[in-house]
Amino acid sequence: MAKYLNEFDATMQMIQGKWKIIILYELAETGQGRFGELQRHIQNVSHKTLANQLRELETDGLIIRHDFETAEPHVEYHLSENGKSLIPILDAICTWGDTHVDHNLIERSLCDE
Repeated sequence: MAKYLNEFDATMQMIQGKWKIIILYELAETGQGRFGELQRHIQNVSHKTLANQLRELETDGLIIRHDFETAEPHVEYHLSENGKSLIPILDAICTWGDTHVDHNLIERSLCDE
């Protein structure tokens, strides 16, 4: 089990990663998502990276992976209660960035989605 310097460090380590916040926002918006849907929405993420980030989010208890155990692979992800509780915090960070960061420096705005 991971050890953290403090509560802030624990939270930041759970959401750090190039695609984790986008994954969390996508699942918050859609309610659930399959791997391929998430990959299409995020676009520039590799299969391996998306799989790793999903696994880390699951391990940290922010998302739930549901395997339907069918002959054709069918797995869906959705936010856990802990994941849902992070969304207002991420919204506040998004709003701060939208207000205080030059928009020319931002490739993709999540606040507008």
